[in-house]
Order: sequence, then structure tokens, then C-alpha cells
Amino acid sequence: MPDAPILVLNAGSSSLKFALLAGEARLLSGLIDRLGGGAGAQAHIAARSPSGAKLIDRDLPSADHAGGLAALLAWMQTRAELPRPVAVGHRIVHGGTRYAAPVRIDAAILAELEALVPLAPLHQPHNLAAVRAMIAADPALPAVACFDTGFHAGQPRLATLFALPRAYADRGVRRYGFHGLSYEYIAQALAAIDPAAADGRAIVCHLGAGSSMCAMRAGQSVATTMGFTALDGLPMGTRTGAIDPGVLLHLMETEGLDTGALSDLLYKRSGLLGLSGVSADMRDLLASDRPEAAEAVEFYCYRIAREIGSLVAALGGLDALVFTAGIGEHAPAVRAKACAHATCFGVGLDAAANEANAQAIHAPGSAVRVYVIPTDEERMIARHTVRLLGL
Repeated sequence: MPDAPILVLNAGSSSLKFALLAGEARLLSGLIDRLGGGAGAQAHIAARSPSGAKLIDRDLPSADHAGGLAALLAWMQTRAELPRPVAVGHRIVHGGTRYAAPVRIDAAILAELEALVPLAPLHQPHNLAAVRAMIAADPALPAVACFDTGFHAGQPRLATLFALPRAYADRGVRRYGFHGLSYEYIAQALAAIDPAAADGRAIVCHLGAGSSMCAMRAGQSVATTMGFTALDGLPMGTRTGAIDPGVLLHLMETEGLDTGALSDLLYKRSGLLGLSGVSADMRDLLASDRPEAAEAVEFYCYRIAREIGSLVAALGGLDALVFTAGIGEHAPAVRAKACAHATCFGVGLDAAANEANAQAIHAPGSAVRVYVIPTDEERMIARHTVRLLGL
């Protein structure tokens, strides 16, 4: 079936991102947010065409994921120009040790993915809520799970280990890595832009509200900054990034923090927000004149450079550096500060190209090619869905 229309869903705790793609053409993108707000609260749905034209932008009655999805499907049926999807692709954060490749969802698969909730308690339940809601809305529509951990599944064993008693690794306590769908898309995009770099040693910086980095050799993940959870590695909007576990023991002992309070601290009150006291949004920090905001930006860029050093060691050198996601694609100041720390690795930046958000931003003579490549996880999910189902 040429250009089979695929509905892509990416569910968060109170939101549902969606897109409709046919082949490589994106027909619409949108977001339902403020889901699960309780009685009296209003959800909201918005969608745009590829040209940016507003297709819908209105409040909905109070709704959970099922109600929001029902509203989306009902609206799509009123749009004669939109083809009915022949399948749905779901972003699932965690595939555990078993699921690396995309898989068609049935009752048994869904039960196994539910069993992985303890490994990603802040993400997996909401991903699966959207799966259940879609199955209830259209049981005959084929559904495919695409895993954010999957791209990293082939890493060398040493890259996946913690120095804990071996029995813990046998029970799934290991480094998994995340943002895999984004990295897989960038690997394919880089191959089209610079085949030699894609076939060599590349570091991709996925910088957004959630931030991570991945070392790739010949398009395959070798190492990544996130580990057992999406807390590790770089500081993020509200997440700590790497932290001495002794700090957590100290807080438990001296301030009486339990697991719920620690989770709230690490996931929601730290990162750029906690360090700056201003905002979790990099745009706000770059515009602020407060020294705490400037320090948070500097720390973020310093940590990017520290992780570049670690990933260069894992790769044995560096041929290309790629920036992607919201901050990576749209914050020239962050790219410039991070690259300034990385000149010792052969990174040379063209300041004018960087300010212009050009695709290639390396200076003439730079030993490392530097690119800005927009990511597209939805397109990656649609590709996987079409391939798996043979559409």
C-alpha cells in the first residue's frame, strides 16, 4: 500500500502528541494537553497543517487519555481531506531487555509492557494508557509499539553495566538509554547529509526539556548519557542529571526525604529550574539578566562538554557532532558555549553559520564536522510501523 496513512501517538502524563503521516509526507501535527485535570477542568486540542495553518484550536470537556483520543478521532472524521489511518504507531519509553525492535501490540505484549512500569514509572503508564484507549476506540486498527530504549540495545556489554552485585543486572538493573527514536532518525538523516561522517564516529546531542547525548559508530549506538532512568547524564529542564548517590543518602538521613519526596526533587524541582531559580526553559534563561540564570546556562554547556569527552573516549575519536531537539536546534548560544569547551577535540565553529541556525556550522578546517539537524521521532515511528506491517 503506497503512502499508507499512519497515526502516531506520543502520550505524556497530561498530554497526547499526535501526528498523521503518509509516506514521508506529514499531514498534520498536534497536541492534546491538560488531560486528567478533574471535574471542571478543560482539556485542549490544537493541530496544524505542515504549512503551519491552524486546523483546530479549542478546549474540550474534562478528559483523560481515552476522552482526548476520542475527541481527536471524532474531529479527524469530520475532515474530508484527511485519510483514515490504516495503523497507529505508539512511542513506548521502555522495552526492557526483551524488546528492541518495534512489535505489533496484542494482549500478551501489552501485559509484558505493563510489567516494565517499575522501570519507567513516570512515562510507561501514560504511554500504555494511550495504547489501551486506542484499542478501545478502534480494536481492528493495527497498533505498533516503538521503543525509546531500542536503539541502544546493541551497545557493548560494558556500556550497559553498573558496578553492583551481578544479581541486580540479572533483574534488569542496567543502563538502557533513552531518546532512541530521535537518535535513530538523526543517524538516518546524517547518512543522507554526510555519508562519511555517518559511517564514522559521531556524537549526537539531543538537547531539550529532556537532554541526553549518544555516541554512534557507523550509525549504531555505542554509549549514551542516560542510564537506568531518564534522570542520568546531562542536567535538564527540571531533572538533575548525574548526581552523586551519596547526596541522596545524605538527604534521606538529614532531611527525612522518602522516595516520593526524592522523586519530586530529582524529576520536578532540579535541573535548570532548580539551579537558576528562574525557569526550566532555556529561552527564559538566555533572556534573563540574573546571574543565577547565566550560571545555569554555563553549567549546562560545561556538562555537555564533559560528556563529549566521555563519549569521545568510548568512540576512540570524533568525526562529527550533531545538535538536535528544541535547544539543540534553536539555541545558537548554547551550541557556541558547548563547542568552545570542545575545541581540544578538534571542534571549530563558524560563528555566522551557527547564529543563522544553518545545517552545517563547522568552520573551514575544523577537524570535526558540526551539524544542526531537526529531529522527527514521529516520522521514525511511522517508518517503523509501515515496515513492520508491510504496508
